[in-house]
Parts: sequence; structure tokens; C-alpha cells
Amino acid sequence: MSRIFTLREVIERRSWQDHFLAVLFGAFAALALMLAAVGLFAVLSYTVSMQSHEIGIRLALGASGSDVRLMVLRHGLGLAGIGLLVGGAGAAVLTRLLKSQLFAISPLDPAAYITAISILLGVAALAAWIPARRATRIDPMNALRT
Repeated sequence: MSRIFTLREVIERRSWQDHFLAVLFGAFAALALMLAAVGLFAVLSYTVSMQSHEIGIRLALGASGSDVRLMVLRHGLGLAGIGLLVGGAGAAVLTRLLKSQLFAISPLDPAAYITAISILLGVAALAAWIPARRATRIDPMNALRT
């Protein structure tokens, strides 16, 4: 006998492709999450900069910082909600193509969808919070002058 292996070594040799694919899909998922967060942050920052005049008028007329913050957060989370609905529907359809790669999980596993939606909503809330906080710091007089 020239090739003697432990059971652990045999399992590792047989499942390296599955492990590689799991790491690869995880890396792509992390990249997609980062791109989504940066994109949402960029859109909201641009929206806040374009609405600085309107936000300045609101602040000059007596709107509180929390009102402006809620307005920007509501807009950002509304965009994220639409994206999650479209993405969730697309994922439900496309997971059937990856069914052979899913082990011990169904393509429509509620825990996986709830976890993904929770993470994406958290990232969207954080990406929306920064422009919302920046919007409350707009000086009403400078916004009105421009």
C-alpha cells in the first residue's frame, strides 16, 4: 500500500471544489454588497446635494434636523426596499439554476432570504444615514443665497 490517507484527507480531497465555489460565491456576494452600499451612498449624497436649496428652505422655515434626517432616510430606504423586492423576486427565480450547488438548503429557504434582506437593509440604513446626517448640517442662509 503506497497511498494511505486518513478519512479527513479523503474528504478534503473530494470536496475541494465545493469549498472553492463556496469561497468564490462568498467573495462575489461581499463585493456585490459593497457595490450596493457605495451605489446607494452615492445616489443619496447626490440627491442631498441637489436638494440642498430645498433642505435649506425647510430648515429656515422651522423644520427640525430630525425631520430632515427622516426625509432623507425614508427616501434612501424606499430605494433600498424597491431594490430588495426586485432582487428578491429575481433571486427566487434564478436560484433554480443554482439548485445543484445548494447543499442542505432549498432554493427558497426563508432563513437565507431573511438573513440576506436583514443585512442589505442594515447596509442601506448605514449608507443613507451619512447623507441624512450631512443634510441636517446645511446652513439655511447659505442654501438660500445659492
